[in-house]
Amino acid sequence: MCTAITLQSTQRENFFGRTIDFSYPIEPGLYVIPKNYEWYSLATMKKYIDYYSFICIGQETDGMLGFFDGVNERGFAAAALYFAGYAYYDLPIKDKEPIASLDFLHYILGRCDSIDDLKPLLEKIRIVGLPDPVTQTAAPLHWIATDRSGKCVVIEQTKTGLKIINNPIGVMANSPDFHWHMTNLRNYMNASITQQKEVHWGNVSLTPFGQGSGTLPLPGGFTSPERFVRTAFLKTHTQVPKNRLEATMAFFHIMNSVSIPKGIVLTDKGTYDYTKYTAFMNTNTCEYYFKTYENNQIVRASLWDYYVPSRQPTFLGKIVRPMSFEGC
Repeated sequence: MCTAITLQSTQRENFFGRTIDFSYPIEPGLYVIPKNYEWYSLATMKKYIDYYSFICIGQETDGMLGFFDGVNERGFAAAALYFAGYAYYDLPIKDKEPIASLDFLHYILGRCDSIDDLKPLLEKIRIVGLPDPVTQTAAPLHWIATDRSGKCVVIEQTKTGLKIINNPIGVMANSPDFHWHMTNLRNYMNASITQQKEVHWGNVSLTPFGQGSGTLPLPGGFTSPERFVRTAFLKTHTQVPKNRLEATMAFFHIMNSVSIPKGIVLTDKGTYDYTKYTAFMNTNTCEYYFKTYENNQIVRASLWDYYVPSRQPTFLGKIVRPMSFEGC
């Protein structure tokens, strides 16, 4: 369970962010991957080279480094989200390079200059599913990507094949597929930022209790369709941020509406699905802003602060940090 959005400011900067909601125990950390980094996929046993440096959140488990989201030096940003019941991983196909699902995000962050760069790359590969060390399964995934131009796409591999889909609303959640979510928005056309002052049912006059009744049609739960609708409405009706600071604040306020407290969603395995962290990226400056479930303080990190020649990733530390309180 996750939600992701893009956000633009009046200064024509493009931002990208997400929540990660998970029931498995994870210990995400912040990494900087250097340009020309050579890495081996433990899944396909192939060597790859990253053309671009990028900053990302991920986790190393059993010698395998996997990433959840990130932005590279060219302003290309992407994230992986769960896609249960719909993701379909093919067996390797002749003339198509197999890329393991758990490596796909690393692969595109290290190689893509833009969305336009992504499209021909997908024509040459096939995503295969191999177990990851966290879930011990071939985690069902789909991906959202954007760049400095503001273009946004969704990458989904289902039984109908691998597709790259234009995302005009810049929002993504989990299952069902993206086209279903866009069609479902039509059920909420009556949602509004304004409210009727008075209506009449026969001779009875009805007035709203106060402000906000125009948002009454919005769903309030934490299923993927509900989170998609709520995020799409808030994103498209929030005042357009004037600058980076306003964009950052707008993002975290929007995503608070889909942040899941621990204890509200209980899985069939008896574990709690909740929002582990919320991350926001500026594709123009390659800056990361994030907060965790345990700490609401927003932390900033920049790719350019650690852009140095290296042959190995730079680990900036685990993102979960102790909460502190500022005195008056």
